[in-house]
Amino acid sequence: MTEPDRAAGFEILKREDFSDVAYSLVVHHPRMAKAARPGQFVIVMLHETGERIPLTIADFDRQAGTITLVVQAVGKTTKEMQQSCKAGSVLHALVGPMGVPSSLTGRRKVICVGGGLGVAPIFPQARGFKENGAYVIGVVGFRTKQLIFWQEKFETCCDELILCTDDGSAGIKGFVSDGIKLAIARHRDIDEVIAIGPPVMMRACAETTRPHAIKTIVSLNPIMVDGTGMCGGCRVKVGDTVKFACVDGPDFDGHKVDFHDLIMRLGRYAAQEKTAAQRWSENCRMKDQIVPAVRASPSPIPTTSDLTRELLDHLDPFEQVLGG
Repeated sequence: MTEPDRAAGFEILKREDFSDVAYSLVVHHPRMAKAARPGQFVIVMLHETGERIPLTIADFDRQAGTITLVVQAVGKTTKEMQQSCKAGSVLHALVGPMGVPSSLTGRRKVICVGGGLGVAPIFPQARGFKENGAYVIGVVGFRTKQLIFWQEKFETCCDELILCTDDGSAGIKGFVSDGIKLAIARHRDIDEVIAIGPPVMMRACAETTRPHAIKTIVSLNPIMVDGTGMCGGCRVKVGDTVKFACVDGPDFDGHKVDFHDLIMRLGRYAAQEKTAAQRWSENCRMKDQIVPAVRASPSPIPTTSDLTRELLDHLDPFEQVLGG
């Protein structure tokens, strides 16, 4: 979906930095804002020769004609975007909305769970459930109080909001799985849980709800590559079938997803992503302007097995996965 004056690009109206590596972009695109639904994503190109990357739509405003993207600067393109994308600048291409929209009707009481950067894309679902008459319990988690964002937005659409921090600096001390347990203890009539965040976190959410037989939906955005199903990189086992996260999802039954296979798949392009990011940092004429937290010192490129071990053994489910 494009605007008539596509050659001019898509203007960024506002930018907000949440931390040294996380930031949001409000982009003017009336037709996409009109068509967007919770759970969908877009394909973004920063410039004519740039990489195509999938980003979840974190918010949309049909009246203002805008969509909001929340990005983490971890790879070559997202670091380049962090440096280049300012209010008044433009994105070369923006295609979408893509993916199957989340189902938001027919639920009386739901828990919407977001961890780390996954807090942003869970917001449209929480708002959508509320607009459809559901009682919405929000569970959002961050490592520390300093990383919290959009709390006020969630308070406008959640009947209850459970804030979790790893260090206990705000809300309850613990992971989002602890927040889910608290919500279930308070409410015995939960119809559905929907969780978005790093795969390790989503797996923990699914295992928390499994003993209670509460339907749990997870959004598998982190494993997307090209966003069209052609590369096969987002292949995921769901029960006895094989699905593609970008065209069949991104929402799937969390109790049927093979998270072990999914997490193993995350390491497939780790070496190439690391190499591309280092090459860009070394050659970029503006590299001295990169904030220290983003401009890490060169380190040995990890093997796929090294990255897989790191993901499987991760103790902090709010930590963002490597990629994009």
